[in-house]
Amino acid sequence: MHYLLFYDVVDDYVARRAAFRKEHIALARAALARGEFVLGGAFADPVDGAVLVFRGDSPEVAERFAKNDPYVLNGLVRRWWVREWTTVVGQGAEHPLPDPL
Repeated sequence: MHYLLFYDVVDDYVARRAAFRKEHIALARAALARGEFVLGGAFADPVDGAVLVFRGDSPEVAERFAKNDPYVLNGLVRRWWVREWTTVVGQGAEHPLPDPL
């Protein structure tokens, strides 16, 4: 299954994230190496949040990431939540639709 991790970030997120970025990226790369992390990044214009995509058997993979993320631990993220995402079209879709419908 795919899971989306949403972040709402503080107003000065861009200025504050530099101090924690190396550790945040290392956490993402470790999750990628385990096959849990798929893709992620911050919203642009305005930079007021981020979305990270995970693959796993439960939302726990995304929740564990958030609970250990230096952005969360150091107050750059105001709120985070996880949503299950039913993927049906595209490379790696968990529930691919037959072609053609």
